[in-house]
Amino acid sequence: MPTDLIRLMQSLFLPVAERFHEPLWQPSVDVYRTCKGWVVKFELAGVRPEDIEVVVSSTHLTVRGARRDWLTEEGCSHYRMEISYSHFERTLELPCDLTKARVTTEYDCGLLLVRIETEAGK
Repeated sequence: MPTDLIRLMQSLFLPVAERFHEPLWQPSVDVYRTCKGWVVKFELAGVRPEDIEVVVSSTHLTVRGARRDWLTEEGCSHYRMEISYSHFERTLELPCDLTKARVTTEYDCGLLLVRIETEAGK
């Protein structure tokens, strides 16, 4: 059965709460292999650093959080809305064990860099 048809059937028959259980958007990501491990870059324009959570377990890296609409002037109503303001989550599987990896993050200009240093650069 084509994927689009399955999604349509699920949207018609699943309860409303179940349909909206998944995050509404997933940030774009670039993954780089380095001599020390990995660098993963997430595009998170408009997301405040304090609204980001990074979780590492086994072979998975998960970044989740929320992008919020900060323009809330009194008497303001929207005319057109194309930017997703909601919770997001993105999980990547890397081909190595991350449990003992050294993970650091850096956030600049809407990009989150997650540096993962693994044992002997594996």
